[in-house]
Amino acid sequence: MPEAGASGWQPLEQLAVIGRATTSIRIGIPRERNLQERRVALTPAAVKTLVARGHQVFIEHRAGEQAAFPDRLYTEAGASIVYQPEDLFQAADYVVKITPLSEKEIEFLRPKQVVFSAVHLGSVTPDYIKKLLQKNITAIGYEFLQAKDGSLPIMRIMSEIAGHSVMQIAAEILAREGRGMLLGGVTGVPPARVVILGAGTVALHACRIASSMGCAVTVLDEEVYRLQRLKSLLGDYGLSTGLIQPDLLYELLPQTDVLVGALYRKGAGAHVVVTADMVSRMPEGSVIIDVAIDQGGNIETSVQTTHDLPTFVKYGVIHYCVPNIPSRVAHTASWALSNVLLPILLRIGDYGGLRPLLRTGHMLRTGVYTYHQHLTNHTLARLFGMEALDIDMMVV
Repeated sequence: MPEAGASGWQPLEQLAVIGRATTSIRIGIPRERNLQERRVALTPAAVKTLVARGHQVFIEHRAGEQAAFPDRLYTEAGASIVYQPEDLFQAADYVVKITPLSEKEIEFLRPKQVVFSAVHLGSVTPDYIKKLLQKNITAIGYEFLQAKDGSLPIMRIMSEIAGHSVMQIAAEILAREGRGMLLGGVTGVPPARVVILGAGTVALHACRIASSMGCAVTVLDEEVYRLQRLKSLLGDYGLSTGLIQPDLLYELLPQTDVLVGALYRKGAGAHVVVTADMVSRMPEGSVIIDVAIDQGGNIETSVQTTHDLPTFVKYGVIHYCVPNIPSRVAHTASWALSNVLLPILLRIGDYGGLRPLLRTGHMLRTGVYTYHQHLTNHTLARLFGMEALDIDMMVV
C-alpha cells in the first residue's frame, strides 16, 4: 500500500521478483589470447542478471581486465573465477568469446558444447571447420547472426564503433606519421580529402565524424541504393558519392589523404577493389585504413597488423590494417557486445535449451554454422567446396 506524505500519497519501493529460467545453463567466458584482443564477451552487469535468473557463470582469471572489468566485479556479480582455460571449457556448456577458437581451445572442447564467437571469414580454414564437426560442436558466428529486419546486430554495433574510431585513427596517423595534416584544416588551409569504400554502418558513422570536422568526403559503393540510403540517413552533410569503378578510383586516389576500406557483402568475405597500382599513385604520407581486413580486405596492399605494430608503409602510403579496431575501446565494445548476447542467453534458458529456441525461428538460427556434425552455413560451404545441410531441417 502507498503511504501518505507531505504532498499526498507516495508509492513505496518494493523488490521486484525475478523469474527463474526454465533450464539453468552453465556459461564460460575465456580470456582472449588471439590478435591482442582486449574485449570480453559479457560484462559484470550481464553476469549478475544471468546469475539472478539461476544460471552459472564461469570466467577465466583476468578475462575482463583489459576492458576495465577486474575479477572482483565478476565475483561480486556471482561468477566463479577459473584459473586454467581447460578447466573453464570443462565447466561450461555454453562458451562465449570474441575471437575464433585457437587450436589449443579446440583441444579443450567437449562434444555437444555450444560456442559463440566471431568467424573471421578472411582467415577461417576448412581444417578449423572440420575440427568443430569432428567434436560435434554447435558453433554460432557473430558475422552470421541476422535479425528479422535483415540487419546483423553484432556486426552493426561493432561497425558503429569502428566507424567512430576510424577517423580518430586517421587524424592521429596523418598528423604524427603522415603528411603532418590537421584532418579538418583551418581557415585558409583546405581539409583532408577522405574516400570511403562502402556505404554501410562504418561509412555512416565515419562520415558523420569526418564531415563534422570539415573534411571533404567521398563515399563509393558498388550499389546505388546503398549510396541513396546513406545520403538519406546523413541528410545535408555535403558528401560526394559514386560507384566503385577503376577509372573513378584512378582519378580520386592521387588527391586522397585518407582512404577507408569498409566494403562488405553480407555473409561473405570482403574483396579487393583498390589495386596495388592505384595505391602507388596516392600521395606520399597519405593513410589507408582497411577496416575490412578481418574479412579479407578491400585494398590489395593490405596485410594484417596488430595494436602493438599497427602500421606499415607501402609505396609511401601508411597502412593501418588491425583486424579488431573495436578492441581499441575495449570497455565500450564489451558493453555493446554484451548487450546483444545477454538477451540471447536468457532466452536459451527460458526455452529450456538451445534446440527449443532454434525451433521458434529465433535469429540465433541464422548464426549457427556447425550443428550435430553438419556444416549448416552455405557461405562457408561454397567457400570451401563442402556440403551444407539446412539448419531448418535439423531443428524441426
